[in-house]
Amino acid sequence: MELEKSLTISAAGMQAQTTRLTVIAQNLANQDSTGSTPGADPYQRKTVSFADKMDRELGAETVAVREIGKDESAFPRRFDPANPAADAQGYVKLPNVNALVEMADMRDAERSYQANVAVMQTTRGMLSRTIGMLE
Repeated sequence: MELEKSLTISAAGMQAQTTRLTVIAQNLANQDSTGSTPGADPYQRKTVSFADKMDRELGAETVAVREIGKDESAFPRRFDPANPAADAQGYVKLPNVNALVEMADMRDAERSYQANVAVMQTTRGMLSRTIGMLE
């Protein structure tokens, strides 16, 4: 039944956005994590890439997480010679995590997740009404 396909497609979307939210939570939790030795790299921001995935059993394309990558942007530096992670010049590398970017990404993921929930609720209602008509 075609309505069952929409449930599976929405579930794939919800799963992809859940992965995205998990990565955002990791980024926010580590936004202050510096290296532990002088000159060491701090936490590196993670990114999520999505891809179309053909579900042959379903006969439709769904979304899937292609990869969880790393943001290659430069690490900001702060002068803090007392920090154990400070280099010879007294600078500490900070994570390349921007809380404002993460919050914007989180809101976008939340909206996508909610849209998929709405599709599932509507589909479930349509299935219930169809079953009701057959009884």
